[in-house]
Amino acid sequence: MARKRSGRGGGFGGPQGMNQNAIMKQVQKMQEDMAAAQEALADEKIEVSVGGGAVTVVVNGHSEVQSIAIDPDVIDPEDEEWTTDLQDLLIAAMNQALTQSKELSEERMSGFTGGLESMLPPGLMG
Repeated sequence: MARKRSGRGGGFGGPQGMNQNAIMKQVQKMQEDMAAAQEALADEKIEVSVGGGAVTVVVNGHSEVQSIAIDPDVIDPEDEEWTTDLQDLLIAAMNQALTQSKELSEERMSGFTGGLESMLPPGLMG
């Protein structure tokens, strides 16, 4: 006498299979949305000015420097310390701009990791 197989199992034909298909569609959509968000970060501009506008740095959301502007009024070749001051201003502006770019990127991408956590078993994301 042959046994009848129950409809429960890990195959793709039962309810669990439909759930896996739905999860795969959600993951694919999330991947597309993440790629679009990454692409959009390239167009984001973060502008930082330091020294009362003496130095302005612009970076994009990928932490790529777009421009550096130095107010010519701050350049004083007769002042022995102007080179050091200018270097300090450049470092400060770059660090602030890169920090803000990183924060922007993390903010934009954090929504995707939260969505991924909701689809995985508890504790899997660590």
